[in-house]
Amino acid sequence: MPYDDENEFESFRLNRLDEKREENILKKQEELRLFQEALPRKGRLAGLDVGTKTIGLALCDSQWIIASPAETIRRKKFTLDLELLRQFVEKQQVKGLVIGLPLNLDGSDSPRTQSVRAFAKNVAPLSLPVLMWDERWSTKAVTRTLLEADASRARRSEVVDKMAAAYILQGAIDSFAMF
Repeated sequence: MPYDDENEFESFRLNRLDEKREENILKKQEELRLFQEALPRKGRLAGLDVGTKTIGLALCDSQWIIASPAETIRRKKFTLDLELLRQFVEKQQVKGLVIGLPLNLDGSDSPRTQSVRAFAKNVAPLSLPVLMWDERWSTKAVTRTLLEADASRARRSEVVDKMAAAYILQGAIDSFAMF
């Protein structure tokens, strides 16, 4: 059989991609394990879709089965945003936060990703475990659902952030059963 440089290179590249995927899966499993260990056995979790103008909030039940949209915070100064978040957490008896991480399509960080990571560090005064969760398709999926439901532009604008937060939170709680 003749030697085929191109096929061997393709095989090498696919193996490297598989190794990278496996590495990412193991890393995510470890993050989930640590997050779950930091939580009480049960209790409500909040999902956050952190944008530049708003923070969409969602809640799940204390059994971690269903995530539902809750509210949207209009961003002002971080100290005010943190206080509104603190009030939400106390009122809803939240035990942990799942924050959407806006990665690029290839999984790499972007300037927006760095901003959300900084936000996650700055919510430390809430003294809650935080899980960063890939949110790459959350807003698009929610927008598509709203369009299919024939929601008006105004209605979509009103609910998309908190629905995206629910989408993010549901993805995280669904993964608890898998890992």
